[in-house]
Amino acid sequence: MALNKPQMLQAKGIGKMSDAPERKANPLKSFIGGGFGGVCTVVTGHPLDTIKVRLQTMPRPAPGEQPMYTGTFDCARKTIQNEGYRGLYKGMSAPLVGITPIFALCFAGYSLGKRVQQTEDSTKLTYRQIFVAGSFSGLLSTIIMAPGERIKCLLQVQQASAGERKYNGMLDCAFKLYKEGGIRSIYKGSFATLLRDLPANGAYFVTYEYIQAQAKRLTGSNEVSMAATLLAGGSSGIAYWIVGMPADVLKTPPGYYKHGIRSAFKDLMKTEGPLALYRGISAVMIRAFPANAACFFGIELVNKAFNKIAPNF
Repeated sequence: MALNKPQMLQAKGIGKMSDAPERKANPLKSFIGGGFGGVCTVVTGHPLDTIKVRLQTMPRPAPGEQPMYTGTFDCARKTIQNEGYRGLYKGMSAPLVGITPIFALCFAGYSLGKRVQQTEDSTKLTYRQIFVAGSFSGLLSTIIMAPGERIKCLLQVQQASAGERKYNGMLDCAFKLYKEGGIRSIYKGSFATLLRDLPANGAYFVTYEYIQAQAKRLTGSNEVSMAATLLAGGSSGIAYWIVGMPADVLKTPPGYYKHGIRSAFKDLMKTEGPLALYRGISAVMIRAFPANAACFFGIELVNKAFNKIAPNF
């Protein structure tokens, strides 16, 4: 009996497909995996995140004067020279403490967004549905991410050479913000965070799922190599920032625009033009690939552990 191409490949042990049916997304499993993946992301990417924030918030130079930093590498050099390598990790306590619930909620939200659109275990979602599920994840994670982002940015722009420090760490910053304006002060910039994360998270997960699907198609297997996972994870980080960078720039200034992102947008368009919305993009892109590759690497480690310890979970 003649074999077709897929049968010939499987007869040779190449591209063997899994007999196990696809399962509905498991939000609890994604919650745990996302939290661990988030820790991997912070440890890998925080130094370049610090550089990004400092480039975005440095004072506008007067005519004829040089800017405080001429670019990513100049900012890194001056930070290390003035503050040591620990300066690159300034403000990491806020995202590190908050990253577990933030990423846990993000990936649980994505899993939940997929699950409500799956009518049965074998339902294959379209990329439009994946985008919707990804956007929903941004809605959930903002609950914790917005205050964490505000505290992180305030600590990052606090230069060691700028004289007396206003904030002495994450908890001190949170307490002083609350004392100044209550819970609204802590959540200042939440709308901009949503403006960034709803579309950016959608692009993030669409990119990841697309590359994973292409890897499966090329190999003819449901098993995806770790190299493909790292490529998909890193690429999803690039996609996230291409979509989300403008809103991130608009939300970063720590409160000196009267009407928030509207005033920031008008001022940046008037003084610097559209390219200002991608200020600090080089630091972001250098960070995005390894940080998000590390995130999905961590998630895959958790998934493999679950498959061994609790395969039916």
